[in-house]
Amino acid sequence: MTLQDYIRKIPKAELHIHIEGSLQPELMFKLAQRNGIQLPYANVEEVRAAYEFSNLQDFLDIYYAGAGVLIHEQDFYDLTWEYLKDAHEQNIIHTEIFFDPQTHTDRGIAFETVINGIYRAMQDAEQQWGLTSLLIMSFLRHLPEQKAIETWEMAQPHLDKIVGVGLDSSENGFPPSLFQRVFA
Repeated sequence: MTLQDYIRKIPKAELHIHIEGSLQPELMFKLAQRNGIQLPYANVEEVRAAYEFSNLQDFLDIYYAGAGVLIHEQDFYDLTWEYLKDAHEQNIIHTEIFFDPQTHTDRGIAFETVINGIYRAMQDAEQQWGLTSLLIMSFLRHLPEQKAIETWEMAQPHLDKIVGVGLDSSENGFPPSLFQRVFA
């Protein structure tokens, strides 16, 4: 048995994955076509080339372009299901998934659309493979604190699905101290 085979076989936990960041180029194009969205990339190869980034902002640019193809509950389901399927194939038996509702609600996508699609895939993966997962909501640092408070209010009916909250996006100029009221 090779070391790679051994690593693939042993049970693992993935404790920090941003679900929108797991979007693979093939699914990005499939969802863009399904939803009639023009991507800033001509093909899958261009997206793969864009993944050769040298700083956080370059990564965030492709991250947000990809997130723009997520419109319907089924899109969020498909995104999460693809990640969970890959996790299962790597024998990940538990994962903790971060999601960025503001990335979508700021585009007019309902909070419920986002969380229901993600959570349904999580439930299906647990039922089908026994792969457990928890959901952590992230607030975007580059948006005002008031937007985070509004997102927290949107999350209230869904707190049974969310185990934690955090901050993500660009850290430059956006320290945690800007979000004191959110975490108080």
